[in-house]
Amino acid sequence: MKAVFLIALLCLCVLLPVYLYRAIAGPTVFDRLIGLNAIATKSILFLVLIGALTGQTGAFIDICLGYGLLNLVGALATGKFLEHKESLV
Repeated sequence: MKAVFLIALLCLCVLLPVYLYRAIAGPTVFDRLIGLNAIATKSILFLVLIGALTGQTGAFIDICLGYGLLNLVGALATGKFLEHKESLV
């Protein structure tokens, strides 16, 4: 079972630079926002898998829930800001 978790961690490590490229070189602000949200989602999965490997899933899931909520609030705040910014222009 540990081999499956390690393969999943490796796949997540391979995917992170792709999303980082989208977050940096995205042609629009929305592409950058999607890239950052994808990075946060992959980081949450990464932490859950590490928790499963170490056997301390409780602590890691608490951290992931907090991180996910921060990601959600940040995305909503950014979307609201961009919505009002477009109506001002």
